[in-house]
Amino acid sequence: MPGQRKRRRQQQKDAQRAADRFAPDAGHWQVLFETQDESEWRAHIRRLRASDPQIDWTAVRIDTLCGRLVQPTTYRLSLFVPRIAG
Repeated sequence: MPGQRKRRRQQQKDAQRAADRFAPDAGHWQVLFETQDESEWRAHIRRLRASDPQIDWTAVRIDTLCGRLVQPTTYRLSLFVPRIAG
């Protein structure tokens, strides 16, 4: 397929940049919202997208922690907080 090698290299570069940007020594993930109710979860994200267009969504992590019989499924929204150089 034409362009496949170039596309693969670009994806590798993007992944490496993200790994460098979100490395453990570069900062930490701060939990903004956590719930076990999926409808509440979706409503919160919709409100956040509508109310604050300045959010850098590339620095936001959305986790779905799958539950089992003992624990229910948990939905978590985290924001990467860079360490202040000093």
